[in-house]
Formats: sequence, structure tokens, C-alpha cells
Amino acid sequence: MTVTIPLVLVVGAVVFVAWRYLGLRLWHAIAALVFGFLLAATTLAPDIRRVIQATLTWITGH
Repeated sequence: MTVTIPLVLVVGAVVFVAWRYLGLRLWHAIAALVFGFLLAATTLAPDIRRVIQATLTWITGH
């Protein structure tokens, strides 16, 4: 999936804005990060990747 790095940057920017301006606590962001790493190690990871890829394909129209 070629969108991985930009998607990570967009999600990182969203987390930063939520932390800075919406009152997201640092431990919330760390818990989300740990959850993401643990979720990536499960058998659902390929399905999640396919859903993200299908959503991005639908949004961009390619």
C-alpha cells in the first residue's frame, strides 16, 4: 500500500491537534499507540489494511 507513510503522518497530525487543542491527554495518545501496535500483530491486520485501502480507493476514485 503506497499510502502508508502519508496516512501515518495525517493520523499523527490529527493526534497532535487533539492533544494540543482538544484536551487529549498524553496517556490517551500512548494508549492508542500501544493499541495500534498490538492490533497490527493480530490476525485482523490484513483485513484492516484491506478496509483502509478500499476506503482510500473509494475516496480518491482510483
